Order: sequence, then C-alpha cells, then structure tokens
Amino acid sequence: MDLQSPRAAAASAPRKHPVRPAPVRSDEHAHLTLQGLREYRTRLTAEEANVSYWRRIIQARLDVVRAGSDLVSENLKPVLTDARVGAGRSALVEIVPMDDVPPLPDLAGLWERQVDPSDAEAIAGLEHDLDAAERQLSEYRAALHRRLGAATSDLIARYRDEPGLCLAALPVQPGRRAIPA
Repeated sequence: MDLQSPRAAAASAPRKHPVRPAPVRSDEHAHLTLQGLREYRTRLTAEEANVSYWRRIIQARLDVVRAGSDLVSENLKPVLTDARVGAGRSALVEIVPMDDVPPLPDLAGLWERQVDPSDAEAIAGLEHDLDAAERQLSEYRAALHRRLGAATSDLIARYRDEPGLCLAALPVQPGRRAIPA
C-alpha cells in the first residue's frame, strides 16, 4: 500500500522536460569554418562580458547621481577609455554583419562628464543620458545574446550532422592526431 500523499507522489515523479527543437544550420554562418564559428562565439562571449561590465559601470554612476553625489575621481576616469569602448563590436562586424545590433552610446564622454552639483537641470540631463545609455547597453547585450544563441545552435547542428567534428575541440598532445584515422 502506497502511503505517499498526492503532493509527495507528484514531487517524486520524474519531471518531463519540454522537447527542444533540433538545432539547424544557419545561412548567416555558412561562410564560417568550424574554427571560425568557434572563434566568432568566443568573440561574442568576450563582447558580452565587456558590455555587461560597461552596463554595471553606467548603472553605478546612475545610482550615484540619483543619490545626489556625483564624484568621479581622477583615479576612476581611466576605467572608461576610448580604446576599450566598442573595440569588440568592430571585430564582430568583420565576421558577420550586425545590422540588428543597436549602436553603443558615447560611454567615455558620459563617464567623464562633470556637472555642477547645484545645477539641477544639468544633473537631470546627466541622469537622463545615463539612463538612456543603460537602456542602449541592455539592448546591445540582448542582441549579442541572440547572436550567441544562433551561433551556438549552428555549432550544435554541425556537431549533430558530423559527430566527428566534436573531436576537433579536444586538446591534442604533441605527436598525436586529434581525430583517429
């Protein structure tokens, strides 16, 4: 005789996972070799990390402005420089055109902007611009996530079509072949 309550029985029953659609190859990535697609995914991941970093910086400055204290130390100004802003985007556009990705705001200019703490209009303008930049970065990050998902799907589809391709990702010891003959 089963003494489990209906709730306990439901909790212990195996969960059914929704069936995911099989990944498919994309014409957008057809020009890329397997290694090229992997490198593209790596660049997308690095750009996403970079954008997430900038988004946190802008959010922090926005929090500080909203709290009524906008002190940007000279020691912090080098955190955002023109050399770091947008460099990843240029590299990504060379691989796959990014027409669907929104533009990046002028992060360096926004970071360096100083306002008179007694000028309510200037503070409101800075807050507005920081908020808009945060939204742009969020949209850009979402577009990167869509592209990363598409590249990952294409990579998985390639592995499903040719399982031996998975072996190319394994480290190779000197003098040994990655793919068995």
